[in-house]
Amino acid sequence: MGCLRRLMHFMLPSKRAAGGVDVAEAGGTEAFVGKKPRVDRLISSAAGAEEMEVEKNINCSGGNNNDGGEVNNGVNGGVENGDVNGGSSSGGGVQEIDEDLHSRQLAVYGRETMRRLFASNVLVSGLQGLGAEIAKNLVLAGVKSVTLHDEGAIELWDLSGNFFLSEEDVGKNRALACVQKLQELNNAVLISAITTKLSKEQLSNYQAVVFTDLTLEEAIEYNDYCHNHQPPISFIKSEVRGLFGNVFCDFGPEFTVVDVDGEEPHTGIIASISNDNPALISCVDDERLEFQDGDLVVFSEVEGMTELNDGKPRKVKNARPYSFFLEEDTTNFGLYKRGGIVTQVKQPKILNFKTLREALSDPGDFLLSDFSKFDRPPFLHLAFQALDKFRCEVGRFPVAGSEEDARKLIALANNINESSGENRVDEVDGKLLRHFAFGARAVLNPMAAMFGGIVGQEVVKACSGKFHPLFQFFYFDSVESLPTEPLEAGEVMPLNSRYDAQISVFGSRIQKKLEEANIFVVGSGALGCEFLKNLALMGVCCSRQGKLTITDDDVIEKSNLSRQFLFRDWNIGQAKSTVAATAAAVINPALHIEALQNRAGPETENVFDDSFWESLSVVINALDNVNARMYMDLRCLYFQKPLLESGTLGAKCNTQMVIPHLTENYGASRDPPEKQAPMCTVHSFPHNIDHCLTWARSEFEGLLEKTPNEVNAFLSNPGEYTLSKKKAGDAQARDLLERVLECLDKERCETFQDCITWARLKFEDYYANRVKQLTFTFPEDSATSTGAPFWSAPKRFPRPLQFSTEDASHLNFILAASALRAETFGIPVPEWAKNPKKLAEAVDKVLVPDFQPKQGVKIETDEKATSAAAASVDDTTIINDLIARVQECYKSLPPGFRMKPIQFEKDDDTNYHMDLIAGLANMRARNYSIPEVDKLKAKFIAGRIIPAIATSTAMATGLVCLELYKVVAGGHKVEDYRNTFANLALPLFSMAEPVPPKVVKYRDMSWTIWDRWVIRENLTLGELLEWLKAKGLSAYSISCGTSLLYNSMFPRHTERLKRKVVDVAREVSKIELPSYRRHLDVVVACEDDEENDIDIPLISLYFR
Repeated sequence: MGCLRRLMHFMLPSKRAAGGVDVAEAGGTEAFVGKKPRVDRLISSAAGAEEMEVEKNINCSGGNNNDGGEVNNGVNGGVENGDVNGGSSSGGGVQEIDEDLHSRQLAVYGRETMRRLFASNVLVSGLQGLGAEIAKNLVLAGVKSVTLHDEGAIELWDLSGNFFLSEEDVGKNRALACVQKLQELNNAVLISAITTKLSKEQLSNYQAVVFTDLTLEEAIEYNDYCHNHQPPISFIKSEVRGLFGNVFCDFGPEFTVVDVDGEEPHTGIIASISNDNPALISCVDDERLEFQDGDLVVFSEVEGMTELNDGKPRKVKNARPYSFFLEEDTTNFGLYKRGGIVTQVKQPKILNFKTLREALSDPGDFLLSDFSKFDRPPFLHLAFQALDKFRCEVGRFPVAGSEEDARKLIALANNINESSGENRVDEVDGKLLRHFAFGARAVLNPMAAMFGGIVGQEVVKACSGKFHPLFQFFYFDSVESLPTEPLEAGEVMPLNSRYDAQISVFGSRIQKKLEEANIFVVGSGALGCEFLKNLALMGVCCSRQGKLTITDDDVIEKSNLSRQFLFRDWNIGQAKSTVAATAAAVINPALHIEALQNRAGPETENVFDDSFWESLSVVINALDNVNARMYMDLRCLYFQKPLLESGTLGAKCNTQMVIPHLTENYGASRDPPEKQAPMCTVHSFPHNIDHCLTWARSEFEGLLEKTPNEVNAFLSNPGEYTLSKKKAGDAQARDLLERVLECLDKERCETFQDCITWARLKFEDYYANRVKQLTFTFPEDSATSTGAPFWSAPKRFPRPLQFSTEDASHLNFILAASALRAETFGIPVPEWAKNPKKLAEAVDKVLVPDFQPKQGVKIETDEKATSAAAASVDDTTIINDLIARVQECYKSLPPGFRMKPIQFEKDDDTNYHMDLIAGLANMRARNYSIPEVDKLKAKFIAGRIIPAIATSTAMATGLVCLELYKVVAGGHKVEDYRNTFANLALPLFSMAEPVPPKVVKYRDMSWTIWDRWVIRENLTLGELLEWLKAKGLSAYSISCGTSLLYNSMFPRHTERLKRKVVDVAREVSKIELPSYRRHLDVVVACEDDEENDIDIPLISLYFR
């Protein structure tokens, strides 16, 4: 009962922000807003009933994230200048964006797009697996309302695709059964249901409509209405049929894309401009330019040739990595002196969509995903038309395994092809159509997840104008996922189980293998939640023989809820893996799952030991960092286990299949490390906001975490601490002692007024005194040793700030800095401090000493330098003096005094952390005339927030699970597997075979990085040498870890030859071999008869 109670608790109604379920009753409209109706009151609407009142002919404003420009996309209802025109039963007005909840999504879309989404009403028709996935992604994204339409009743068959359904729902209406569980994902979204036939007129209530299960005749009728409606209604039709799927988009005769790719406008720092026609613009070689021929750019901050600062967009031509020509005659312009920023101007794009009626016969260019299937889209265009005709004539889908139905479908395809004119395909592939026919009724979960991500993103584009829409057809298949051996008709027959749809495609044998698999999922965040849902629906690990182990050491935070859909707001603070496992067991009670809270790493190899790894069938990564991925890659290599890898970044996602002996491993190819700004740039010569935020984050950690930690280290053991610094005797030791002394002496705070004084003096030091010293050391007209101007691009000449209590940003800085300083000293923040007038009065009491720049101050300008602290010959003397003063301060401290270090936490808007970092960075930006950023943008950069949305996550996991079929079935060749890179913003889908591993050959042997030579015998060192000699290899060195067990150059090592390798390792390496460890790994260096080195595999000696 305890387990059942926990599962029921998981499915309780959400407690998140107000919203409700809106369900139309027969004969009228009844909206339940603010509370949920009882499920037994949810009944179907009448065909003509209106669900919500929506004003018509309303424009949708357009622009980039922070651009409020108006663009008419013919969107019915939307946002204009921040207001909702038209609305629903919830009333007018744009809801506030919950930045804690949507921070990762805001990093992708920006505020303007989010506001448009919040004003958008969407219809999803067809609630089998695909419709459920689309609806889930839209509700997580936060549209205004989602109306579910489905006239059908739930069958057991549906349970392999729709994760909202359970066996108890069989017989209920599909749409109604999904309402309450969808509502739990986001109470700010209105969820409603229609269970009777849709009239065309009802579509006018929505900005976008999605159909997943209707005939072409109906689709054409609805699409014509949407296309010709004023304003147009965005229409999307998508289908998933077995391992085949398609999408069609029509966003109206004239649709404006306000941001085609979602990338930040490219910029360059100007080094020179010629007086020519055309003008040559050269930029500093700090970073490559990303401009392309035809781009429009604007100029700012150009000195000398000020004519370019007029804000007029100018066209780029002959773009090169660090220069380009400008279509402008600058012959008579002023002479370029210095400075200048060139910035790309992103242009809106107008798309003219064709109706479905027109596009069927004139489809244009298909969006291609796999170049090995270059001719596949036209054929699938034909196949889906043939399937529609089959359904209309026969009244059902083809039956799995029915050769008669397959022949009929092939005949229909041939007939349609003959009458297709210019669009006729050269050959109708009967074998492919046969696969298509057999799986046509099945909505497979991985396909639904993949297409749910794609279509969900298209709806976002339709409602916002953000990103380039799919134009207009996309076809996809994954026939490579089918078993390599032909399926018998009896294998695909239904078994009256929830997996019947999947069995109709893969057969009962593969289903059994899936159920008996032993899977390790590492990570339970956004990817992990999607994987658990997919695996539960597929029946993976759903037998007594199978087991799914999931591990994650993280806990749930509010920002997770916008993507990690297995979590609810009452789960905040709980372990991710435990909550996710419980939720997955609700989706499929047969799931055999164990949730752990261990980080997978060297320190947990006692948990994930040899026996654990050897029992695994597959490992699925759901990680968010490279180091963890590299560790899992090494473990999978070692134990020769398939690793299914994926990752997302905003609208982009990628998948990589790591298959033993068939593909290269994850670590075989890596992206180059991100370029880090030189230390001197960050400290003294910033030229963009990233530099300012990097500096701000560093100062925050230094002042509020590292220094208090250092103070506490001293206070815990003054004698040992000072002795260690005396022994070190270097610049770093001196710097640390100076920080401790400052905290305990002149900067020690006892009252909140002391904290205000500290904050005010910090402001003066950072933004006035340091700048005065810098410009005194390097005046504006100073030159380098070569005679070039010192302050040339990319350096920006700074100006000191004059503090003013009239400047709100100055006061905000003081409040945040003093509040956090008070926290480190355990001083409460008084209420009056939040009153700007009273805070200003307290700041005015602070005496700020005059500052005079000094001669001979060294400021680091070497870009290769890694430390700002300069070494001194007097370090020892200074350290001894500092130690004496620190010890003197210690005597005057109250008993038990300790400081409270503050760890940076970006996701709590009440803790002043981001207020201080944004203040630190923006004041510094103001020094250097760098554009400032708001707190949210500062949070993205300083908090190193990875942009994330549900759609790309869903697509990645769907693609991985299509590969899982191949891994579990076995017998597939490398050319059957697919690695994928996708960018839903463009959209771009690029699939290719994995790269095979590098092969090493020697004599009649060959091996790859996947090979490990296993010796199941407790050998001596001499016996190991003989074992290698039998292979024609002469071993001259044997090591274990970092220790040398044997080397032929050392005569004394010959004494070890008669000893067991494991005994020598214990003695020399000092390694502990716990009881769970049954083997020892050694690295052997060998050479051939001609003394050429041979790289051989790792050798594992099983001594137990």
